[in-house]
Amino acid sequence: MSTEKRTRGRRSKVDLLPSEIKEQLNAMLRDGRLEQTEVLEIVNQKIDKAGLKEAKLSRSGLNRYAARMEQIGSRIREMREVSEVWVSKLGNEPTSDVGKLLQEAVRTLASETSFALMESGEPVEPKALNQLAMVAQRIEAAAMTSHKREKEIRQAFAQEANDAIDNAAKAQGLTADSVALIKQQILGLA
Repeated sequence: MSTEKRTRGRRSKVDLLPSEIKEQLNAMLRDGRLEQTEVLEIVNQKIDKAGLKEAKLSRSGLNRYAARMEQIGSRIREMREVSEVWVSKLGNEPTSDVGKLLQEAVRTLASETSFALMESGEPVEPKALNQLAMVAQRIEAAAMTSHKREKEIRQAFAQEANDAIDNAAKAQGLTADSVALIKQQILGLA
């Protein structure tokens, strides 16, 4: 989400480009091998070929868009770096901890986006509301799935430990009362 206010609610010429041309523009900007003047020339040629002469981009318009995309790209790279650090740090921990961390990061981003939309003073488009609602729903679904999976893992571990205690107790000739006491102390099972 851009924090830059648009003039009178108008979309930029880049935003109005056909998706094929915009995707090619984004790819050239991400690639970084071409100068912006070269990118501008190539994109404007594609616009001419598509018969959209009024949609030609200006140097300053492309520069604003490129700066905005770089800012977004920078935030994405920063989030990836932070995630990599935490994932490597939590690599030996249960995977649910990593999932919880990532879910919290997405929650934070969704909250920041919501606040930015509210503070912009502009009407919030139904599409943006729908997308935020879907993000919230997916985060909660992921949390429920993680919780369910964690519970299943704990139950499977408890069952394996229970079976191991039974086998060890039989091999050692322990009484049923002794086995029950061990299970109660270790597993909390009766």
